[in-house]
Amino acid sequence: MTPKVDPDLCIGCGLCSEICPEVFEMGDDGLAHVIDAGGCEAAGCCEEAAESCPTSAISLD
Repeated sequence: MTPKVDPDLCIGCGLCSEICPEVFEMGDDGLAHVIDAGGCEAAGCCEEAAESCPTSAISLD
């Protein structure tokens, strides 16, 4: 499972980085970014972060 953040949909709410800080962080541009694309399985929180995103900006491929 590889997470991706769509910068056109991200509103920078920070929810994903609160739920799953091992994989997501807020960038200097105010948007969420994936910091460990391979870390979803170990972190175990990517699905919750994606489901919690208010704009569905996170996809898991």
